[in-house]
Amino acid sequence: MDVLYINSSVILMSHRPLNSTAAEKTVYEQCINMPALLIWYLALQFTNMVLGIPANLIVLWLIHKNKVDSSTSDIFIFHLAILDVLFCLIPPMELVTVIFLNSSTIWYVLRFFYGLKDSSPLFLSCICLDRYMAVVHPIAFTALKDSNVRTVMVVVVWLVTLAYASAKCVGSIPNFNKVFTWMILAVFAFMVFCNITILWALRQSGPGRDEMHPVKKRAFKMVLIILAIIVFNYFPPVALFPFQEYFDPDVFRCYIYYLVFGLMDFSSSIQPMLYLSKEKLPWSVSCCQAATTETP
Repeated sequence: MDVLYINSSVILMSHRPLNSTAAEKTVYEQCINMPALLIWYLALQFTNMVLGIPANLIVLWLIHKNKVDSSTSDIFIFHLAILDVLFCLIPPMELVTVIFLNSSTIWYVLRFFYGLKDSSPLFLSCICLDRYMAVVHPIAFTALKDSNVRTVMVVVVWLVTLAYASAKCVGSIPNFNKVFTWMILAVFAFMVFCNITILWALRQSGPGRDEMHPVKKRAFKMVLIILAIIVFNYFPPVALFPFQEYFDPDVFRCYIYYLVFGLMDFSSSIQPMLYLSKEKLPWSVSCCQAATTETP
């Protein structure tokens, strides 16, 4: 994705404005003639904050509460939820910087959090890999189930994430946008491969779904969640950014750009909500039981 120069500020297609100073126009001023998608993006960010923070906190609480009976993938979901909670904290700071105050100091902080979000698909890839091993290579999966492999993977992903976010925070590394480009393409291809392979393997499990092994049933639900996230949140940048040259520069900068990253960022709410949709929450069970008891 090429670097786009507008009003002497550098806007990388890897994630929102990268270099900004107080003497330059704000992002809103740069898109003053077509602000619809920027406003939509900011509204989506605040919706993300309102929905994403409580949803991810509930996910963290559930996984901690049920850690004895947790899935092997829960360790990755747990750390993904931590990352999403951190990212969901930035909309107020982002609103002030994008609309009112173009502060280079605040941009340093925002770029770091953008870097965290850019790297979040790495945890989704770990979930896909875990489910892939459980379905396609069950013997190896069982042998590694009680090992520290997943803990090591989490540590490695966090190290890569923090290194990437720190490098993005600097904001002056030449061609750094290419790191995001290759990362999102590679991760997207890997997740699609894993999920297609899993679905194919599950389809071969037997003529009827009732005959499917319990582990594979759980994997099937996880695959559906990951597929939904991939298609809705991560397919747009893969599908649109390669065709940047076919769009008018202003349209791409002020429309396509914020459409794509608005959807991608909203995964911080969609991911935990999809996870919770397949879980039986304690209070919902109690309410249902109470309603059943009171029914004559």
